[in-house]
Parts: sequence; structure tokens; C-alpha cells
Amino acid sequence: MKTILAALALTLAGAPAAFAQEMTQTTTLERGGQIGSEDTFTGTVFVAPVFGPNMNDVSAGEVTFMPGARSAWHTHPIGQYLVVTKGTGWYQEAGQEKQIMRTGDVVFAPAGVNHWHGATDGTSVTHYAIQAAENGSAVTWGALVTDEEYGS
Repeated sequence: MKTILAALALTLAGAPAAFAQEMTQTTTLERGGQIGSEDTFTGTVFVAPVFGPNMNDVSAGEVTFMPGARSAWHTHPIGQYLVVTKGTGWYQEAGQEKQIMRTGDVVFAPAGVNHWHGATDGTSVTHYAIQAAENGSAVTWGALVTDEEYGS
């Protein structure tokens, strides 16, 4: 009986190790990136994945906008956080005034709110864009932001 209990104790003690996962690391070079599509961005924009849809379909990308560059109008089914890591940029909710965002700011766009974001006309900006997918989609793209909309 002692042998059975000892074997059971050893088996149970080893069980968590059998299900444990290891931490992982990826480098900037491994993740890569690409120039943003002309269908969804105006100007020079570099989009680099930070992590793909994993926990609860959440993903993040590091997006760098050169001066004058911006996203198209768009919405997110669950919402989006922008964590500004460098520079100064603008964002705008449809029907509202354009707002400034700076290094260290966090901007939240609630689900379904039509908005755009990007650099100012004289400075670049980099932010992490963090959003979750619903039914496989994290964004619905709209029209490009016109020069008139951007300049107002």
C-alpha cells in the first residue's frame, strides 16, 4: 500500500510539469513588419506585429507614422487601445475635434466608434495598437482620411 501511495504521490507531483508551458521570446527582427497598405493608410506607415491573436483573440502591432501619415477611418468590434511610445500624433473620432496624443498617452476607442489616428503634419509618432477580434475580424476599414479632414 505504501508503494502505491508513493507512486501516486510522485505521479501527482509530476503532473503540473507535464502540463506546464515555457515562456517564449521573439525579437524585433523575427517579427518583421511591412509598409502599410495604400488602401488603409495615407503616407509612409510601418506596421510591425508585436503578437498575433492569442489570449482571447487579442493582437497588437507597433505602428510608426511618418509626418503627415495617417490611418483611414475605421472601427473595431471590441475597441482598441493606442499606447503612444514615441513622438506626437493626432486622433479623431467622427463628428468630434481632432485631438493630440503624445509619448506616454493611452487612447481608447470604444467598440464601433469611427476614428482615425496618425502623425501630425510635422512630427512622427509610434504607438502600439491593441485590439481583440470578433468573428475573426479586429477592424473594419472605411474611407481614407482626406487632406481636408486631416488638416482641419
